[in-house]
Amino acid sequence: MYIKSIKLSNFRNYINQKIEFDKNINIFYGNNAQGKTNILEAIYMCAIGKSYRASKDKEVINISKEFSEIELDYSKKDRDGKIKIDLNDKKQISLNDIRAKKMSEILGNINIVLFSPDDINVFKDGPSKRRRILDVMISQLRPAYLYNLNMYQKTLEQRNNYLKQIKYENKKEELLEIWEEKLADYAEIINEYRKEFVEKIKEKIVNIHKKITKDKEEIRIEYISDFKDKEQFIKILKQNRRIDIIRGYTGNGIHRDDLKLYIDDKDIEIYGSQGQHRSAILSIKLSELEIIKDETEENPILLLDDFMSELDKIRRENFLEEVEDTQIIITCTDKLELKNENKKIFFVENRKSKRRKKHLIFY
Repeated sequence: MYIKSIKLSNFRNYINQKIEFDKNINIFYGNNAQGKTNILEAIYMCAIGKSYRASKDKEVINISKEFSEIELDYSKKDRDGKIKIDLNDKKQISLNDIRAKKMSEILGNINIVLFSPDDINVFKDGPSKRRRILDVMISQLRPAYLYNLNMYQKTLEQRNNYLKQIKYENKKEELLEIWEEKLADYAEIINEYRKEFVEKIKEKIVNIHKKITKDKEEIRIEYISDFKDKEQFIKILKQNRRIDIIRGYTGNGIHRDDLKLYIDDKDIEIYGSQGQHRSAILSIKLSELEIIKDETEENPILLLDDFMSELDKIRRENFLEEVEDTQIIITCTDKLELKNENKKIFFVENRKSKRRKKHLIFY
């Protein structure tokens, strides 16, 4: 699986830009705030359907324009394909020139694994960012997961709104049962998916982390959830109704699930060094890459946003050996010296991506 090209129209700082990729390594380097990460963001949107940087789609539209368009051509072992996203008053997605009826249809056409600078601190930040790691991975491989997750969030919002109505408008408390039954239904499905994929991570991560740390560290990952089964969850919701009414929101549920990581049986959130946080998230992402490969029988596309600069030359080369036969798209501030000859190097400057041919390598 690899991306052949991407065309950006009025996307962030790109007014009209087409980029053709190498099947192997693609490096975009240049000063900060030139538009390197915008390229990865556009690719991510074509894989997941939304940005990993913007909370609203309109934020990616060039500030001087009213619409934006992304067009991505890709190749898989059994077919070629095209994904097109039009952003105007609303988002429209087309797959091979056929308009998608729902956003989840975009999932699984191309699979990506993203490393971003924020990932380094994911086990220092709140649980929502750790849940997102699971949500993105599972959604790519099980599109039905995203539907159930969205329905859970909508039902949760409805219950929270009604909790406030009980508090301020004296609505009947018994009507909460409507939303509690629905929450339990969706939570049960989501919980099963998450447990399945955490087990898959567990199968991969131990050996991967040993290799990364040269057998110096043992890693362990745990999925933390107060959901055991549907009946037990409904019971918890009923028991905590009065507290939820006072707070105005639902305090229990899969929206509070978490991932815990331990290095040599010590909680990385409390005791982990910066180096351990970096190697831990690297182990998780490489586990994700292997899981996607196992499920699809193809390597996903690896997006490295200002990540390789965090590694010294030896670790860089070791890392690249681990992800052979994978298309890699890298952003960095300085041109990376890599021994791999199958690569394109793009210098990004002045709001456009420029290339100058030299010694059969693109600069």
